[in-house]
Amino acid sequence: MKRSKRFEMLADRPINKDGFVVEWPEVGLVAMSGPSDPKPSIKIEQGRIVEMDGVPRARFDFIDQFIADYAIDTTIAERAMAMEDSQLAKMLVDVNVSRDEVVKITRGLTAAKILAVLNTMNVVEMMMAMQKMRARKTPSNQCHVTNTQDNPVLIAADAAEAALRGFDEMETTVAVVRYAPFNALSLQVGAQVGRGGVLIQCALEEATELLLGMRGITAYAETISVYGTENVFVDGDDTPWSKAFLASAYASRGLKMRFTSGTGSEVQMGYAEGKSMLYLEIRCIMLTRGAGVQGLQNGSVSCIGVPAAVPSGIRAVLGENLCAAMLDLEVASSNDQTFTHSDIRRTARTLMQMLPGTDFICSGYSASPNYDNMFAGSNWDVDDYDDWNIIQRDLMVDGGLKPVSEEQVIAIRNKAAKALQAVFKELGFPMITDEEVEAVTYAHGTKDIIQRNVVEDIKAAEEMMKRGVTGLDIVKALAKNGFADVAESALGTLKQRVSGDYLHTAAILDKHMNVISAVNNKNDYRGPGTGYRLSKERWDEIKNIRQAIKPSDFDV
Repeated sequence: MKRSKRFEMLADRPINKDGFVVEWPEVGLVAMSGPSDPKPSIKIEQGRIVEMDGVPRARFDFIDQFIADYAIDTTIAERAMAMEDSQLAKMLVDVNVSRDEVVKITRGLTAAKILAVLNTMNVVEMMMAMQKMRARKTPSNQCHVTNTQDNPVLIAADAAEAALRGFDEMETTVAVVRYAPFNALSLQVGAQVGRGGVLIQCALEEATELLLGMRGITAYAETISVYGTENVFVDGDDTPWSKAFLASAYASRGLKMRFTSGTGSEVQMGYAEGKSMLYLEIRCIMLTRGAGVQGLQNGSVSCIGVPAAVPSGIRAVLGENLCAAMLDLEVASSNDQTFTHSDIRRTARTLMQMLPGTDFICSGYSASPNYDNMFAGSNWDVDDYDDWNIIQRDLMVDGGLKPVSEEQVIAIRNKAAKALQAVFKELGFPMITDEEVEAVTYAHGTKDIIQRNVVEDIKAAEEMMKRGVTGLDIVKALAKNGFADVAESALGTLKQRVSGDYLHTAAILDKHMNVISAVNNKNDYRGPGTGYRLSKERWDEIKNIRQAIKPSDFDV
């Protein structure tokens, strides 16, 4: 067959390296309107839900039971459920209806009813609703800091640069599990060099993650996964109650935490039960609310390839973010794992969260090059910093980052590496050489650094845990070796364990260790001229890209 030259060219485009499938509802490959999704309904007797979405209480699975008992406000449920889907959708986009009023109504809705409401909305309407419904007025961003060698010096330098660029939270994970204590320590030191008050986590199995937090080396956690079908929970040897218990363990130790869920996880694990991805995700969101957890990382996250392959799948991702905001949860809206070969498509996926703003637009912008990203590669990485900053500038929107100079980056990376060098020396860990410090100061990633003795590092990391090294030991090591400012910042994050203020919904810390949350920075959007607006100082910061030609560049 003779080919059209245009179709030959199209076949070579990056977008056609992506995978797509037709809808297959029987296995859950349908985004947000599946034929097997239940119809909304509720029956309440003596304050107790006895039927929900067509299922009598006697046939509830344990997710149904948890949601019915803990996630739905029975005092308002019957009135809320009686409202028309379109009426509820109009309340979401109506600037004359307050966020508080919508949150109150949403607490009386079942999963099927929330899905029905979202199914009436297009993506522009969902974005309008998100601008009003996110919990914290000021948007923010989170990054990943990892590398394939678990090199602690590079982690510290990357974290410092990322903090300088504006990230308020940072997450690391490991290539080798036993390296975890060094990754966490290095991230903490580097982050506080870049800007005091940055919160950090180390994503591991839950016992170690909690232990690092209890020792004051990390400040928060978000990898506590919940699911929308009982079989997936059972596969993981968990229940909604065990997850709620774990959440209380974090909170009682002064550790900020949120659950993680996302459309497509049940499909990926083979237990979608024929329901749409968004319906199952709404169950996860309601479960999170019922457990009393202050926030959720969602937006498909590591399962993004599944909804991205079906029609309306990226719309469903926005829908789940909006649902979490409707239920008054902090929203870390993913935009992290790579899912497409197309730069155009990955940008389109992100703009739906970036333009209206979420509490954390990315729950994992890679602050390392993607070849070093141990979270399977990110939708955005260090090579995209200029693109991100210029999109902010083009659209006068706050995506949480800011332009910085090459001189600033070199200086902060060098300081972070030297700070970690001092901490390692003070605590008796394997030496960090001046040559290593120099290499990471100017490095792009692990291709440009000096390899460490992994065996000795792992021995020392294990010894660190046996010795009971805590965040306070890190503070002392920094203060004793000429890094008093960094020590003060690290101590400031530890003090938050005492006050507990950063356990409030959508809490971040500014450089002065002040908490900014949905309590004292509540989203009050009510239409043009209200809600979050760029200050003159913030707009000047965003505008000031190094690439822009200035009058001073010319001799006049």
